[in-house]
Parts: sequence; C-alpha cells; structure tokens
Amino acid sequence: MATLKELKNKIQSVKNTQKTTRAMKLVSTAKLKRAEEALLLSRDYAKKIEEVMKEISEKLASVKDNISLRAFSDIKEINKVDIIVVTADKGLCGGFNHQTIKETLKIIDELKSKNVKIRLKVIGRKAIEFFKFKEIEMYEAIEGLSSAPNYEKAAEVINASYSDFVNEDIDNIILIYNGYVNKLTQKVHVKELLPLKVETTNNLEEFLEVEPEDDYEVILESLVKKYLEYIMYYTLLDSLAGEHSARMQAMDAATNNAQEMVRQLTLQFNKARQEAVTRELIEIVTAIEAMKKN
Repeated sequence: MATLKELKNKIQSVKNTQKTTRAMKLVSTAKLKRAEEALLLSRDYAKKIEEVMKEISEKLASVKDNISLRAFSDIKEINKVDIIVVTADKGLCGGFNHQTIKETLKIIDELKSKNVKIRLKVIGRKAIEFFKFKEIEMYEAIEGLSSAPNYEKAAEVINASYSDFVNEDIDNIILIYNGYVNKLTQKVHVKELLPLKVETTNNLEEFLEVEPEDDYEVILESLVKKYLEYIMYYTLLDSLAGEHSARMQAMDAATNNAQEMVRQLTLQFNKARQEAVTRELIEIVTAIEAMKKN
C-alpha cells in the first residue's frame, strides 16, 4: 500500500496535470472560436461553388461529346489516383487523426484490391509520422499547412494533381479529412474531386441558348481550377475547426478524469491517515498498559 507521502505526491501531480489540461481546453476553445468564424465565412462560398459545378455538369450531360475537357469526361478505367489526406500537425485531440488515417487505409486497401496505383499526398505531421512508421510510401509530405491554412499553398497542392490529371498521369483525385460538424462532433469526409460526375437534367434549354463570348472550354477550365482550389482551402479550414473541437473535448474529458482521480486518491489518503492515527493510538495504549503491569 502506498505511503502517505507517496499519496500526497500523487495527488499534487494529478492536480498539476489537471491545471494543464484545463488550460489547454481554454486555449482550444479560443482557437475553435476563431477557426469556426473563418469556416462559417467560407462555407457559403464553398457550397455555392459546388452547386455551380454540379449544375454545369448536369447541363453539359446532353452535349458532353463536344467537350474535350478531361474533368468532365467519363473515365471508364481507373489506373492511378492521387489520395490527398489531411490531418493535424499536433496530437492530444482524441481519435481525430486516427479516424482519418483509418479511413485512408481502408480506401488504399480497396484501391489496391482493384490493382489501382496510388500516389499518397499527406498534409499534417501526425499522418506523416504514422505512414513513415508503417513504411507506407508517400508521394508528398507537407507539414505546417493544416495548422495554418493558406489559400496559395492549398492551390499549389491541388493544382499539381490537377495538372497531372489533365496530362492523364492520374485518373482521379480523392480527398480524405476529418471535418467540423459542431463543437461535439466531427465527421470523416471522402470526396472524389475528379472527374466531375455528369448527370442528365431536364432543364437544358436556357443553358443551350447561352453563347459565351470567349471559348467555353477556357471558361470551364478556369471554373474547374477555381473550384478545386477553394475546396482544397475549405477542407483545411474545416479540418482545423474539427481539430480544435476534438482537442477541446479531449482536454475536457482529461480534466474531468483528473478530478475524479484526485477524489479517489484523497479518499485513499484520508483512509491511510486514519489507519496510521488509529495504529499510533493502539501502540500508545498498549505501551501504557504494559507500563502499568510493570
């Protein structure tokens, strides 16, 4: 059984840990507020640009034979894909990073079973460390971007994949990340960015009457690039907000666990102290009784 001094040291150690986790929770709460604001400001634009691309792809369905852009083509055979994975640069956020990595491994296994070659682009130090440890080859590893989203760098990453897609070096781009739903929930997303799915629609008349002054393929290509760049940037914002909310939850749970541990250790300390006092009293009484007999 632990001594009083050992129990006292344990209680103090857990209290110090509790102070640290409580401070980290407060920091994550403040960072989440800023990340949430940035995410909400970008969400409407991201949704709108996705709606626009969906609408364009639907309206191009009946005339797609005249479209030479590969982004709108119907690729029957997928031989090589880019998988872009986004995780956090830091840990202490529960299963946030693990869930993304787990989904990535699942997708990799599915594609390999179909003999599809994979180029793994990893954003975030935690995933990079994992794939290095597992000796899984990475085509590109980027640190610092997930913790500080930057539009230009995000565009650089996705444009490199898009260029390879246009040149037929790859046949698909898959984006995997853990995004923010609310302060208590995160959700893993798997998005197939290219090629854009073309579906038929009944509302083509208005679209077919429009005749753009410039080459429509140039306009479409510009829209596709803008769409990919913003979705990549929005993904980083979404992942960052999810990271802070997950860390806030993890630190809150850790603080509560530390509080419960302090309570349990305090009970043990009081019990041990009471036993020590009782033992000392018994020894004193026994000594007095022995002295009386003598």
